[in-house]
Amino acid sequence: MTTAPLIEESIRMILQHQAESGAYIASPAFRPYQYAWLRDGTFTAYAMNRAGQHDSARRFYQWCDGVVQRYADKARNAIAAVQAGKRSGGNELFLHTRYTLDGAEVAGEWGSFQLDGYGTWLWGLSEHVRLSGDKGLVQELRPSILLTLDYLRTCWQLPNFDCWEEWGDRQHPATMAAIYGGIQAMVEHLPEREEELTQLGESIRQFVFTNGTADGQFIKSLGESAVDASLLWISLPFGLAKVEDPVMVKTVEAIERELLSGQGVHRYAADTYYGGGQWLLLSAWLGWYYVQTERRTEAHTILEWIASQRRPAGLPEQVQAHLLSPASYPPWVEREGQPAVPLLWSHAMYLVLAAELHLLEES
Repeated sequence: MTTAPLIEESIRMILQHQAESGAYIASPAFRPYQYAWLRDGTFTAYAMNRAGQHDSARRFYQWCDGVVQRYADKARNAIAAVQAGKRSGGNELFLHTRYTLDGAEVAGEWGSFQLDGYGTWLWGLSEHVRLSGDKGLVQELRPSILLTLDYLRTCWQLPNFDCWEEWGDRQHPATMAAIYGGIQAMVEHLPEREEELTQLGESIRQFVFTNGTADGQFIKSLGESAVDASLLWISLPFGLAKVEDPVMVKTVEAIERELLSGQGVHRYAADTYYGGGQWLLLSAWLGWYYVQTERRTEAHTILEWIASQRRPAGLPEQVQAHLLSPASYPPWVEREGQPAVPLLWSHAMYLVLAAELHLLEES
């Protein structure tokens, strides 16, 4: 498939699967993903903003606001408990990771206490304002913004599940980057809290550089020195480290060496989820980094590879041309069925990379 039709299809796919509530379903055909995530949804909204679909993005951020307000008392109770040194409620003390399309919590086996989505939605809201000029939305959502900031300020150092909803007993540099990105994004919108938020962001940045590196590169988690492709987020889009920072450069070199197969990027070397395939959204992220570091030809090659992976139903979450753990693939298929397709996040990151390559306006 050529670039322009998949751009158009991706926009249609996302709009088609945006709920009346404003939420984006992660994958309409894959049972475990028939929910909405703040993180996935924010990057989908960002893609919509890049594609000029500002109303779609606005509706998503209003959905985020509804979620935060619905569970405002829970957030305040969690803040008070942490400040008092009490965590007797375990994961259920904290705000959840995934929600129904109507914004209700989802019970289940997956880890619930995860902070990256709460930083990400603040970052995305600021990007929406920048790209759309919709400055009034910040004032409209101000109570949710302030509560989310208070929640992140209180909880950012606590162990919580990473962006893959694993390793809930550790601290994760990519998660902290998302928190940093959200906090820094709100500085311009809350000038009365500029000093406080700037200092908090700097504390997080220093913590990551001091504790979240080994051998000159960022690490998957404190206590786990492996590389993870989500570490790309530290520079793009959250800006905790510049793309040219030597620690970031060395991290990307490790991703290329250990996790890149052809144009497909794996999550991390020990991944066994559906055999540990190549994730399209992470390939797009690497392409995004390449654009920002003057490697546009390689970025174009990745974009074309992503397009070549399209299935009749759309872009999948991952492909199986190169599996890190082939023996793990059949048990997952038996348990949950075929891997997720379409995945809105894959379509979203395809759009982001296309936008970075200045292809959206040409479609």
